[in-house]
Amino acid sequence: MGLNILIAASECVPFAKTGGLADVVGILPKFLKQMGHDVRIVMPRYYKIDKTKLKPVEVAMPLGVPMGVIGEQWCGVYEGSLPNSDVPVYFIDHEVYYGRDAIYNNESGEGFLDNDNRFVFLSRASLQLAKALGFKPDIVHANDWHTAATPVFLNTAYKDDPFFEGCASVLTIHNMQYQGQFYNGLMDVLGIGWEHFTYLELEQDDCVNLLKGGIYHSNLINTVSEGYKNEIMTAEYGYGLDGVMRDRAPFFRGILNGMDYDDWNPSIDKYLAKTYDIDDMGGKELCKSDIQSVMGLPVNPAIPLFGVVSRLVDQKGVVQLSAAFEWIMGLDVQFVMLGEGDAWAHDFFRSMAAKYPQKFAVKIGYDNALAHKIEAGADFFVMPSNFEPCGLNQMYSLRYGTPPIVRATGGLDDTIVNFDEKHKSGDGFKFSDPTPSALYNTIGWATYTYYNDKEGLFALRKNGMSKRYTWDESAKKYEDMYMDAIKLKRG
Repeated sequence: MGLNILIAASECVPFAKTGGLADVVGILPKFLKQMGHDVRIVMPRYYKIDKTKLKPVEVAMPLGVPMGVIGEQWCGVYEGSLPNSDVPVYFIDHEVYYGRDAIYNNESGEGFLDNDNRFVFLSRASLQLAKALGFKPDIVHANDWHTAATPVFLNTAYKDDPFFEGCASVLTIHNMQYQGQFYNGLMDVLGIGWEHFTYLELEQDDCVNLLKGGIYHSNLINTVSEGYKNEIMTAEYGYGLDGVMRDRAPFFRGILNGMDYDDWNPSIDKYLAKTYDIDDMGGKELCKSDIQSVMGLPVNPAIPLFGVVSRLVDQKGVVQLSAAFEWIMGLDVQFVMLGEGDAWAHDFFRSMAAKYPQKFAVKIGYDNALAHKIEAGADFFVMPSNFEPCGLNQMYSLRYGTPPIVRATGGLDDTIVNFDEKHKSGDGFKFSDPTPSALYNTIGWATYTYYNDKEGLFALRKNGMSKRYTWDESAKKYEDMYMDAIKLKRG
């Protein structure tokens, strides 16, 4: 049976992205569509999204959105589609809330002061839009705290609305660290009644916690790997909601993300100096000299090249990497980095590039073409994350024959098999302790392998390139979750 699926999200590739959430929202609907479902996406129209290239949705213009004590707010709606598909993407156009280039944070890296209202508005606008379109959803799929209020609204403000009768909800947690916790007066903006401000619903430390509300009100919850599912039920990774997750454990699933094998394919990648595949890896050496040249390092095929493409924030292990960096520079290696994040990290890695110009190069920012070049040209890819709900770069690295060096956490632990020198099995290098010494020792192990075990290095590359984490399998698990959520809702 084909389902009507409404997906509400704050970001979606290729329109706006800060992390893996955008990747999931940008590709999962395509596979659901191929499976026979009618899938619609709702997201904000940020300034960076050119509305002149979109089509106005006349039936929803203007769209009225109740906002409690603020009163009814009005917005425009524009329609586009996911690239190479007919999956509609509806953009909520509200100048006050979304008329800015950034998604969540100001130039100082601090969250916008009105993020509470911005994303409550998105959550409710998504449901109002469904009504305006006459699109009666079987499932509303919320993502992270930004749209976690949609299941709350379904069970409160829209509880007796015949349009949403039988509509089930699921919530995907892409990152537990960010929860949408705001002052308790947000209850008046939600407009659902203070009786829902309890420890069993929205209250957390006398504040409104939108993610917590979504967790309790969704029919089913999932996160993006089985390992991360287990981790966020612990005090270390639950960020205060571990008890909530344990309470909801019977309704909680782990579904590993897939990756886009069309976009990340070294045999056809337009960004590479030379394409290659598992049967002929000769092009990888040319890709290595290319990235060395592009980043201004000496072109040297004999030296191992380590790559990083990452947000430069604590979650990604940059504190440990910075603490170990001078040790790493003491090895006979080269290192390239692409990313942005905390200001201290920008300053630190720029100073390292100035100190070791023959060994290390960094570009602050994000560059898609450069990311592809690093994945292909590096000999090893470094991901020392403190936690990683799923991770995609380690999957890209496997596909490009670039063995990942990862901390054994969340999706990294689920997807990477540690190298076995004796049997030449495995596809990467793993360490457990989130410490500079553990990271340094593992990079040292990879360096030793590069210089002393060519057979092992070749096996690592082949093993990785033969592995697949496809969206076909993941989408089937989402479909199963949707069906189970509907059964729970309808009895």
